[in-house]
Amino acid sequence: MYIIPAIDILDKKVVRLREGNYEQVTHYDVTLEEMIERYQSNGTNFIHVIDLNGAKNDFSNQEYLFNVIRKTDMKVQYGGGVRSIDKVRELIDAGIHRVIVGTQAITNPSFLEDLSKAICGQDRCSDQVVVAIDVLDEVIKYSGWMESSPIKLMDYVDKCLALGFFRFLCTDINKDGKLGGAGIELYKKLLDHSPFIKLIASGGVSSMKDIEQLSKIKVESVVVGKAIYENLISIEEIKDWNLQALMSI
Repeated sequence: MYIIPAIDILDKKVVRLREGNYEQVTHYDVTLEEMIERYQSNGTNFIHVIDLNGAKNDFSNQEYLFNVIRKTDMKVQYGGGVRSIDKVRELIDAGIHRVIVGTQAITNPSFLEDLSKAICGQDRCSDQVVVAIDVLDEVIKYSGWMESSPIKLMDYVDKCLALGFFRFLCTDINKDGKLGGAGIELYKKLLDHSPFIKLIASGGVSSMKDIEQLSKIKVESVVVGKAIYENLISIEEIKDWNLQALMSI
């Protein structure tokens, strides 16, 4: 299992939200460029960047984000406001390692099918397209977690699998931004339902003990944000863990 450091951007600033609430924002006195440099200089080669403005259909961050991302040779997993197949293709062609799709996949019934036909062989989809599943008490949320979907969680997973998408970024909103531990029960349910999905866990990680618990249930990777900014997990610990993970493959 691999640890992917998260950088959330709101109004061009590094922040973390609590339970996805834009009214509960913690700002950090560091820039996106500085965070990328910090990770890269410590041997981390994979980052998770979310445009929180884009998640609300505000694309004022986008040019800034793209300019910064283009300058790094790190692998970037990118999400927030990816609303069209053209945008997915543009991001992949620009060198984004993985593109996260969320709201459009929920609200537009044909989007995933059209995306699969347009750019995906099944292996390629798993490598380059990540389907975000943001969950609050087993209800799928979208549009920056402000809207609820009537689609049942496992039904949605099955739909994605049938179209060739089998890498999922699952955020347990109950846990997100609280540093109270990861949503182990939710991830177990998903993996029990579909043991072969590539699951990226997100939300609540507060210590290396949480990382060890996630590793035991065999999630593919885990996104860690606030625990790094609050100095509960060091970048050096992430580097050491990831090196061991690579050695064990």
